[in-house]
Amino acid sequence: MNGDAFRVRQIDLGSVCADADAGDTPSLSIFWWKDLPLGMRASLPDELPYSEARLRQFAAEFSAAQLAARSTPLGAPLRATYEGSPKSALCLTAALGAEDLVGRLDELATASSASAQHISVVICTRDRGPPLAECLQSVARQRSAPGEVIVVDNSRDGSARPVCIGFPEVRYVHEPRPGLSVARSAGIRESRQDIIAFTDDDVEVHPGWTAEIARAFEEWDVEALTGLVLPARLDTIAQRRFQFDMGGFGTTFVPLLFDRRFFDETRPSGAHVWKIGAGANMAFRRSAFDRVGSFDERLGAGAAGCSEDSELWYRLLATGGTCLYEPRAVVFHHHRRDWPGFRQQIRAYMKGHVAALVTQYDNFGDRGNIDRIWKQLPAYFLRTFVKALFEGPPGRTRILAAEVEGWLAGLQFLVRFGWRKRRTSNWLRKKIDDPQGAARAIPVSKSLSKRSDGRPFLP
Repeated sequence: MNGDAFRVRQIDLGSVCADADAGDTPSLSIFWWKDLPLGMRASLPDELPYSEARLRQFAAEFSAAQLAARSTPLGAPLRATYEGSPKSALCLTAALGAEDLVGRLDELATASSASAQHISVVICTRDRGPPLAECLQSVARQRSAPGEVIVVDNSRDGSARPVCIGFPEVRYVHEPRPGLSVARSAGIRESRQDIIAFTDDDVEVHPGWTAEIARAFEEWDVEALTGLVLPARLDTIAQRRFQFDMGGFGTTFVPLLFDRRFFDETRPSGAHVWKIGAGANMAFRRSAFDRVGSFDERLGAGAAGCSEDSELWYRLLATGGTCLYEPRAVVFHHHRRDWPGFRQQIRAYMKGHVAALVTQYDNFGDRGNIDRIWKQLPAYFLRTFVKALFEGPPGRTRILAAEVEGWLAGLQFLVRFGWRKRRTSNWLRKKIDDPQGAARAIPVSKSLSKRSDGRPFLP
């Protein structure tokens, strides 16, 4: 997985009888049934092309997971477990024996016809004009146009303005105060619709992205949603290391509910909210921000590093909310191409993760967040180091070094008392242990409902 560039192939198992595109380079094949993403496989050149029998096997395996995850009689909806993964899917034998399997897959793969006019799409950007233009082009190709598209330019000199001029439907907002959370909060304040969807400037969204977000919020009573983030290209070693060694932005192709049970199961070890999804593909009901506040401006790119998204999901789950991961909502992410940029990204991820753990402890008093900093992360570093020494892959120790650097940098937030805010009130923490009460809308502490300059997040 280290040498040649990987081709990223999109294969529709509903219309392909045989794989004629062998090529002479490794491939990451992403399998679909029409508009329904099913799964993916990495293969070396000598494993390609896939035979008809192999493609049929893929179809059966993937359909088993989809039928189990999306069919109520078979146990749907799946709820996330401690590991953040779904329960065992319907067995392969049952899938092969299911009546009218193709018809049932066709039904599951029916493209959403839901209107996206009640969705505000917010894209935050900073000095990345060409990628932003590609992102906006993909948003313009949505089969269900959103109610509005807002670009929040977080650069100092407004470098995104010339790009936005080429897209008349885009509303341009200049927010010069640095920080991704600052920019996202500005997007929330400027938005006018009931659903607010976020993506990044290094992303291209699937044509059905907004329609699938709209369908999910129509069908599910949840406050937040995340979707599938697939790699756009895997040309460089850095891109492949992020995808294959670090797991990319997740590889789950069935929907999952993250609810109070998931929070309670993982709370002793610092609730595993980072498994809910990625900020490059997420959406919220406006009422969620009214209830628990906006993104913490101390977190995220341009501030502590990252994890402003997972910290917000933590607040939602801790106070009785529910998040849905729906892989029908698909985006394609352009991973960092160069090794220095990738290493810097990994360091920032770990630094921001530690900062979020400190914030979550301060807000809710959950000791598991501190235990994760001092016990679980060092244990993970040790296990990874030993495994990398004996099993590889090449370069894993260099990635680990960046993670350790990020962890060390994040420890500063434990002692920066001016940075740390007072914990959420005892009244709110009691609500966390009262699911019936937590399900109701509750006031949040001043530290969550105000910006760093004292102004409210929302009008």
